[in-house]
Amino acid sequence: MAAYSPREFKALSFHDASPHFAEGADTPRAYLERCLEAIAAREPVVRAWAALNEAGAREAADASATRWRSGRPLSPIDGLPIGVKDLLETRDMPTEMGCEAYRGNFPKRDNAAVWALRQAGAVVLGKTVTAELGGTQPGPTTNPFDPSRTPGGSSSGSAAAVAARMVPAAIGTQVGGSIVRPASYCGNVALKPTQGAINRGERQATSMSTHGVHAGCVEDMWQVAIEIVRRAGGDPGRLGLFGPPAPPPAQRPLALAVMETEGWAALDSESRAAFEEVVEQLRAQGVAVLRRGDHPFLDAFEHAIEGAQAMANAITAWENHWGIRNLVAQHPDGVSARTKAVLAAAERMTPEDYRALLMRREEARRRHEALAPLADALIAPASPGSAPVWTGETPGQPPAARPTGDSVFNTPSSALGAPVVTAPLAGVRGLPMGVQVLGQPHADARVTAIARWMLETLEPVEA
Repeated sequence: MAAYSPREFKALSFHDASPHFAEGADTPRAYLERCLEAIAAREPVVRAWAALNEAGAREAADASATRWRSGRPLSPIDGLPIGVKDLLETRDMPTEMGCEAYRGNFPKRDNAAVWALRQAGAVVLGKTVTAELGGTQPGPTTNPFDPSRTPGGSSSGSAAAVAARMVPAAIGTQVGGSIVRPASYCGNVALKPTQGAINRGERQATSMSTHGVHAGCVEDMWQVAIEIVRRAGGDPGRLGLFGPPAPPPAQRPLALAVMETEGWAALDSESRAAFEEVVEQLRAQGVAVLRRGDHPFLDAFEHAIEGAQAMANAITAWENHWGIRNLVAQHPDGVSARTKAVLAAAERMTPEDYRALLMRREEARRRHEALAPLADALIAPASPGSAPVWTGETPGQPPAARPTGDSVFNTPSSALGAPVVTAPLAGVRGLPMGVQVLGQPHADARVTAIARWMLETLEPVEA
């Protein structure tokens, strides 16, 4: 298997194929068949899919072709084959959530975002593998660039399916780092939007969960997100995603600030060097790049996000433990030991513990808001280096720590409720490593425009 090079890898895209549908030089059905050929070739090793609905996808693609021929596509993503993370309900495929306790679960209804995708003409091809219940117990998916390594999690299959050129886009979700980190490990662009910006439908249990989009290019990423929100809006009580109906044009930032997080000290030398080269290229383009010691507000922000990983994990564990407690009670052998350990830790918390965590989170959000006059966005590695090796548990040993990788660079964005775009700007030891652009809440279009500018302007880095 060839090593990954951010300079040479060509991701699958849709926005540049769809004009040919109107011309008659290509069709949504032919595009879908090419995706199915890629799945047939790579799925035995990558294992990105929990379920496929090939017949339904072909029917939807044929209907899309008819609309394009008549000049009446439902949207710019009409005919786009897409994967949906197997946490979201779909009327035509089971929703098993990577969990044995949900084996055979088939509610036969669509999540709000899935409904919106169908309304926009997208071809819902299949359900992508998720780590168990969206946590850290891995599924079978492997990294498309090295099958001995994790694709990240919990949106494992969504990230891998896009990276393996099986589909141009897929829906993921994030509570801690489940969109940003897999995108980094798999070399995708991805949007983790402002909290509540994309309607989660039935998945409202936790205060930091978001739907987001993995894609091969910024144009498809944005178009998928905005088409969902134009039809289904945001979460109840939330304003939804703001931005133009077409992908925001590239925009050079005036100033960016580096977000180190508590993971900075442990970042390996090659990954740090790759990120620093990106920083130097930004400066060469006239962008002011602030570091931690350059302004007291930035230093105060870094202090406020110290321990963000543990804080975010504990908040989510507390919010989830009511449902998981019932699941374990009903299916004691259907939930992994790793998830049961998270449940046990949450059961030891009190409401006062949870309140204290929420207060810490609010303080971090205030410190982040104070940075708005200083920089257009924050930048940071999207993961602590490239994807680590994961070949399974060691028999007789306790569950391994962080089998889908370390979320240390990702949990701040979730805790802050902030939008992030991951940009595949680096390769480290022949594997992808992304750079994240993190903005203020509701600045999703702005961080998308900045990430697009970086991808179009900077030279990809290899270390």
